[in-house]
Amino acid sequence: MDEETIDEILDGKLKICQSRRGYRFNLDSLILAHFVSVKSRTVNLDLGCGNGVMALVLAGRYVHSRWYGLEIQHGLALMAKKNVELNGMQRRVIIHEGDARNIKKIYSPNSFDTIVFNPPYRKINSGRINPLLEKAIARHEISGSLDYFLQAAQHTLKPGGRVFTIYPASRMVDLISLFRKRKMEPKRMKLVFSDASSNAEFVLAEGRSGSREEMKMEPPLFIYQSPCQYTENMKNIFTELSFP
Repeated sequence: MDEETIDEILDGKLKICQSRRGYRFNLDSLILAHFVSVKSRTVNLDLGCGNGVMALVLAGRYVHSRWYGLEIQHGLALMAKKNVELNGMQRRVIIHEGDARNIKKIYSPNSFDTIVFNPPYRKINSGRINPLLEKAIARHEISGSLDYFLQAAQHTLKPGGRVFTIYPASRMVDLISLFRKRKMEPKRMKLVFSDASSNAEFVLAEGRSGSREEMKMEPPLFIYQSPCQYTENMKNIFTELSFP
């Protein structure tokens, strides 16, 4: 237990158990969860779900949806299952341990209405690889990549199904190219900035299977208005994610 913390988020609505030294979720997951929209009575998948935080947030926000989480790392998959139990969501969130590259052996075709993922986005030869394997796999393209996740989505999405992701803004061209390669048409994007003086750090993207060309670029999100002070838009994200 000394190696784990239990953190309350969203005004105490969720309790997340996570490794003290290993992978810990960050703002990316909450920003992406807010960007996602899910219809009622749908079955959805969080690819590379980590400790399960995004599936739990979305299951809480969309009370008539059902979620699955797929995680390649054994320790994180166990942690995600623990978090599902900790929050009493066993009937609505199911975690599986497995590799997105072997998706055809795990889920049947056309199984999900919506797929969300926050994929590893650092290339192997880009930046220092964290000596802690759990963090390294989550950040660098060691065991997964955007294209692997999109291939998995292409197999498991229902016709007209949607994917949501967050990716470095510097690799937005790769994102659009890979979406179209996997027959997902980009429909909605939003740039994320640390503050008003910084370059864009991330892009939020929604793609739709087999859709026509036409994309909406939403107003950008600025996270901080001053050091350690969130903008009103960022505060609204926390408020809107705080489900009943």
